[in-house]
Amino acid sequence: ERGRLGGTCVNVGCVPKKLFVYGADVRRQVNDAAKLGWNVPTATHHWPTLRDNVNAEVTRLNGAYARIVESAGAEILRGHARLDGPERVLFRDEAGHERAIRARHVLLATGAHPHRPSFPGAELAWVSDDVFTLERLPRSVVIVGAGYIGLEFATIFAGLGVEVTLLARHDHVLPHFDRAVSEFVAKQLDARGVKVVFEEDVVRIERVGDRLDSHSARGTVFSSEQVLLAVGRRPETRELGLETVGVAMRGAAVAVDAHYRTSVPNVHAVGDLIGHLQLTPVALAEGQALARTLFGGGEPQSIDYRAIPTAVFTTPTVATVGLTEAQARGRGTPLAIFETEFRPMKATVTGSPMRAFMKLVVDRDTDELLGVHVVGDDAGEIVQGFAVVIAMHGKKRDLDRTIGIHPTAAEELVTMRTATRIDPLAA
Repeated sequence: ERGRLGGTCVNVGCVPKKLFVYGADVRRQVNDAAKLGWNVPTATHHWPTLRDNVNAEVTRLNGAYARIVESAGAEILRGHARLDGPERVLFRDEAGHERAIRARHVLLATGAHPHRPSFPGAELAWVSDDVFTLERLPRSVVIVGAGYIGLEFATIFAGLGVEVTLLARHDHVLPHFDRAVSEFVAKQLDARGVKVVFEEDVVRIERVGDRLDSHSARGTVFSSEQVLLAVGRRPETRELGLETVGVAMRGAAVAVDAHYRTSVPNVHAVGDLIGHLQLTPVALAEGQALARTLFGGGEPQSIDYRAIPTAVFTTPTVATVGLTEAQARGRGTPLAIFETEFRPMKATVTGSPMRAFMKLVVDRDTDELLGVHVVGDDAGEIVQGFAVVIAMHGKKRDLDRTIGIHPTAAEELVTMRTATRIDPLAA
């Protein structure tokens, strides 16, 4: 390992990002407090305190992972490794000393890194990794990219008082999510004070005095103190020696079969490196499946990518599992769609403009629940449970006969009885 243990999630991803979300959401809670009877003094935020406390937790986790690995009997080598043959790795430690390591199997699990486009001035902007160690918050920021990384940092910055402009390449945010979710989230971003501009693609960045000007392909100029490029992550294949042994690629990712074997029989790969789904639990599951395949003594194993839940930790949170309406419709089966949008109970007292949205995608032929989509507080906690229903091929009638917990937002998912849209039954 040439970096800190724990990879993207622990160090520059899920863990510190969600802690930042907690910190940024306090402003909303403080604003709600007065309507709930609390006299709260004018609140101010001290960025270095949040940053340093989050980084201290990350450091603690680094140590915890080291203890877990070492207690399992594994040796941790700090430095850089590359393939030098199908069963040989050449390792160089931090002092520059090299040694060859031979093994019957080699697993590549190097993750991904933030993509920095090649347009002029891109080096002037931040990528997501940079945000976790900022000396201070900017007064204004332009965020390029409207995927989950861009949206999460947009609501974090906005919650901390930064003026945020989000540039989306498409005519909607979250392009890989259900379209109804994307459109609803865009409205919630506006309510959070995030200015969203659609169909704008930055082609160059220039420094003008103490500001950065982002020029779009349409000729629009967006001026801000800082720019964050949130345009995705790329598999970390640099300097791994893949070409030395002939590991085949699938675009920018390492190509693997259903059991995580590369084109070289003794070399395997899992996680962000193979470009399936860049989610920590997916990488963990792939690693476990490979371990059982190689050393479990049973049949080769893989994981079911159909029922993987995911969340976008914006404010409010987006969480989803299963198929979007478009994906389900692409299968050619008639659908029943159930949707609801409502004002959360707390907002009826506080006057908050935030709203919640829920959607179920159902196969009308079989009554199977194909997709669950939620936008609202605690959406991730809610959808985790419904992921079990999707994994078990549960039916809409199973939800209908489930008693809800009242009053909760989650009960809406088991009390939606009337479909918003119903396709004709298949012939």
